[in-house]
Amino acid sequence: MQRELGLDHVVKLASNENPLGPGPKALEAIQQASSEISRYPDGNGFELKRAIAAHLSVTADGITLGNGSNDILELVARAYVCQAKDEVIFSQFAFVVYPLVTQALGATAVVTPANDFGHDLNAMLASITDNTKLVFVANPNNPTGTLLSDDAIYAFLSKVPSSVIVVLDQAYIEYLDTTDLSIGWLNEFDNLIITRTFSKAYGLAGLRVGYSISNPEIADYLNRIRQPFNVNHIAQSAATAAIVDEAFLVRSVTANKNGLLQLSQGFKRLGLSYIPSHANFIAVKVTDAGVIYQKLLEKGFIVRPVEMQGYLRVSVGTRNENETFLDALKSVL
Repeated sequence: MQRELGLDHVVKLASNENPLGPGPKALEAIQQASSEISRYPDGNGFELKRAIAAHLSVTADGITLGNGSNDILELVARAYVCQAKDEVIFSQFAFVVYPLVTQALGATAVVTPANDFGHDLNAMLASITDNTKLVFVANPNNPTGTLLSDDAIYAFLSKVPSSVIVVLDQAYIEYLDTTDLSIGWLNEFDNLIITRTFSKAYGLAGLRVGYSISNPEIADYLNRIRQPFNVNHIAQSAATAAIVDEAFLVRSVTANKNGLLQLSQGFKRLGLSYIPSHANFIAVKVTDAGVIYQKLLEKGFIVRPVEMQGYLRVSVGTRNENETFLDALKSVL
């Protein structure tokens, strides 16, 4: 883009990355692991699974590692969706990977209308048929940033037939100021798979490492079909160090909270409405999203056009990036 538009500097606020970068413990682990890259990684990810298990107080036999949580989402679909008549349910305005994996497998997508930009769990329940194999629920949701309550999700899980797999996609859970109750639900719902990632709050997007937690039987199925070295050695080492770096996680969450406030206040000053967000991005409404997107590109700011008509999704950047973005947005409105 810099070459095409002749720009000296580009600010990327499009992919929900951590503006702080990786934490110090992860960086140290990366440097140490780099001397070992002539060797294949541990195909079972023993150390990383052990660290995740300790962090979440679960057993390692229910953990599956992925090349980012996207990899896990695809693995789940491949494991449980086999025929064109198989149905996969997800919400309007949800993560783009859900329709992509459904289409790639030639299955039937069932898209339920959004409720105030978020998931309508009652509509999703009503859409379940004998052909339903899989339901995706993102919480917080991407690209809207909306959040379902724990009570609502628990009630939903209680009503879903045990034969239907429910994927609870929690890529942004670290940004929530709440007690993590969902891990405990795994003891009650054998059809539940929780997916998480190191790409967001932990700042390791470029290394591509995510994971799922489920009952051991599901994990066994997923591990049978995943690639044997799907998470590289440096990624495993960095994630193992990152998950115990509480100080950096606190810094990330605090910076994100401040960044969301900075952006939302800036949008208010510009007279723009936005969807309140519980993630590390915020969707703002503009008069002509396509035109504004292009004008921002020409000024060196990359944001994300999204499915919601008239909206652009803006990732939280550094304080300076947020400030200069708001100035650029003001100039193109």
